[in-house]
Amino acid sequence: MSAGGAFGGNRGAKPVPPEKGIFPLDHLHECDLEKKEYVDCLKSSRFQTEKCRHLSKKYLQCRMERNLMAKQDLTELGFDEQNEMNTFEVGNK
Repeated sequence: MSAGGAFGGNRGAKPVPPEKGIFPLDHLHECDLEKKEYVDCLKSSRFQTEKCRHLSKKYLQCRMERNLMAKQDLTELGFDEQNEMNTFEVGNK
């Protein structure tokens, strides 16, 4: 029989979380309002994400403030003043 786990995994190896893409769930629903605003915006804009970009930023800021994801400069996540201005113009057309 193999030395691995039930499904071939190594029982002795400590799992290492990925750097990005997966972060703690919001079990205490701390950012539910921001999430709801964003999803409602997506639905009302027929999923045109550029119109809801400001709410996406607000949601990520909420998660960072509550340690539900690593704190990171928003420019690294694609948010900067130039993009904000373009988003504002698109949303008002």
